[in-house]
Amino acid sequence: MKSLTRVLIFISATLMLGAYFLPLWHILLDAPQYPEGLEMKIWLNGLSGNIAQINGLNHYIGMKFIVADDFKEFKILPYIFGLLTLIGFASAIAKSRRLLWVWFISLCLFAIVGFSDFYMWEYNYGHNLNPHAAIKVEGMNYQPPLFGYKQLLNFTAGSLPDTGGILVGLGGVLAAAALFYKPRLSPNKSK
Repeated sequence: MKSLTRVLIFISATLMLGAYFLPLWHILLDAPQYPEGLEMKIWLNGLSGNIAQINGLNHYIGMKFIVADDFKEFKILPYIFGLLTLIGFASAIAKSRRLLWVWFISLCLFAIVGFSDFYMWEYNYGHNLNPHAAIKVEGMNYQPPLFGYKQLLNFTAGSLPDTGGILVGLGGVLAAAALFYKPRLSPNKSK
């Protein structure tokens, strides 16, 4: 394993450690009556932001209250993510291309499972509404977008990566670069 590859792996794994200190994702709700917006930040092990206000509004449309303790993911994610990061560091220290492949494939699977779980979480909250809610709009669901913006009644809901999520994504790109980048040999070294 070349030195550049090892450096890329170390930088990638170090960036991913940001997930322990910075929010991964945020959901923003904008409406005329909330000009400053309402925000929910999703961390590796919990939620922060205007949760109480969002729950108060969600109650009127029949959504279940958002409570961090209801998500088993927050209990196991720090350990899974820690293991993944350790595999990255181990592949660089051991100079093992096989471990690098294990790490890259594990990161890809983690991303697929994570986004699928997040989508199902949003789907459940946006579709499984209390039929006795104060506000009912026939055929309307309130699922925020997985990524991007969506109009939900008079609210614009945005769902985007936060600082920690951007660092993890950048770490993933560097992990892919470490695995797939092949430096060209200069004409003098090819002989």
